Amino acid sequence: MTRQYNFCAGPAALPTAVLERAQAEMLDYRGYGLSTMEMSHRSAEFVAIAERAEADLRALLGVPDNYKVLFFQGGASLQFSMLPMNLLGRGGRANFVQTGIWSKKALAEVQNLGLGGHVAASTETSGNIAVPRQQELDLSDDAAYLHYAANETIGGLAFDYTPRARRPDGAEVPLVCDMSSSILSGPIDVSQFGVIYAGAQKNIGPAGLTLVLVRDDLLDQAQAVMPTLFSYSAMAKAGSMINTPPTYAWYLAGLVFDWLKNDVGGLEAMDAINQRKADKLYAAIDQSDFYSNPITSLNRSRMNVPFTLADARLDGEFLREADAAGLLNLKGHRSVGGMRASLYNAVPEAAVDALTAFMADFEQRKG
Repeated sequence: MTRQYNFCAGPAALPTAVLERAQAEMLDYRGYGLSTMEMSHRSAEFVAIAERAEADLRALLGVPDNYKVLFFQGGASLQFSMLPMNLLGRGGRANFVQTGIWSKKALAEVQNLGLGGHVAASTETSGNIAVPRQQELDLSDDAAYLHYAANETIGGLAFDYTPRARRPDGAEVPLVCDMSSSILSGPIDVSQFGVIYAGAQKNIGPAGLTLVLVRDDLLDQAQAVMPTLFSYSAMAKAGSMINTPPTYAWYLAGLVFDWLKNDVGGLEAMDAINQRKADKLYAAIDQSDFYSNPITSLNRSRMNVPFTLADARLDGEFLREADAAGLLNLKGHRSVGGMRASLYNAVPEAAVDALTAFMADFEQRKG
């Protein structure tokens, strides 16, 4: 069997070492005589898996003791509803920095709930090619929190700084961040955030799991009436096991955390690898008249690199030849077209080398 290079934006590549370990443990997990998919989530064996996964994640990210680590289902998109239900129980409005499709969807869901929502800044009219600067953020007087997406997966736009969430009176409110496509790609200071959330299917593990980090003082901000399974507080008290969680996805996420910690050498090492990968691909784009990327250099995503060909009529041929060369899932999102290479943690540097070599060859033949 030959493994191909997978540039999919999600569900995305998983580390080969993780897949091999999961394969070895598939039928018989550590001598227990059954798969982790067959274990009771209440069993001592699975509780140990869950606790080890959380401990490794806390170590990787340096999660302070006054934060809960929660494992949800429903994807990051469900958090668009859960966040206002958990944080607006004492009034105020959710504020948003709108920089692309996902931050726009988060705002729309708050509005669907009839909770208003205020746009503190938007880059939509300028084509979402650069993030707003700190001085451009205009929070409402009644801001309860400020939400932003650290990395817009579809547009390839990334924040180069961590915003401060200040109302006009100078008071700070919690900062809420969608880190679905950038979490674990490098070190972060968790203490700067009230809530961090991320869908698993990019840098954490397989689809079906959603990670939420929430500061303890925000666990009593919820609306009075809400579903129990939506409650951060209830989930925290139950250790993320109010009902049966996605046990196999949780187990695989734990293997990814272990891989990052012990095989890669931590997030500082992962950060350096990711920077090298992105630098190589952007250099190939910038040194060519055949390929282009619209994002301002300061805000180019390291995780998701969209690019277009000088002649869009060659898109189909490019994708067919790329597939044949073992370079998979390079088609851009349907809303923007072109190409997109997602360079998540599990995408090896050799994959980027192969992609840039293919791009150079294709340009030589077709340019």
